[in-house]
Amino acid sequence: MVIYGLALLSGCFFGGMLLGDILGMITGVGSNVGGVGFAMLALILVSSKLLKENKLSTKAQDGIMFWSAMYIPIVVAMTACQDVAAAIMGGGVLTIMCGIVCTIVPLLLIPVISKLGAPSEPLPPLSKE
Repeated sequence: MVIYGLALLSGCFFGGMLLGDILGMITGVGSNVGGVGFAMLALILVSSKLLKENKLSTKAQDGIMFWSAMYIPIVVAMTACQDVAAAIMGGGVLTIMCGIVCTIVPLLLIPVISKLGAPSEPLPPLSKE
């Protein structure tokens, strides 16, 4: 099951990284800009299109779901670690302050956001099989 979908994941990854490198060169940043995001977006779009056209076997669908579940957290975590290390070396105290503010402000907005929607019925309990 695991090997199914790996070609699709690899193609999306290489395409996303290439697009991120090109965007980095165009903007003058000198590094990859959004390659992981482009790769994830491509994986979602391509796999959805193939599902709608019924071109994926059940094994391929299971493999893509497995790799999607593995790919997104691992690659995002790796990228975030690299970005944080580079930002701290380049920005120092300002980087740390921005990280703290970007963490605290959303936490403070949780009560405000939760009051925006209308109350709804709770979900039914999960059935035990």
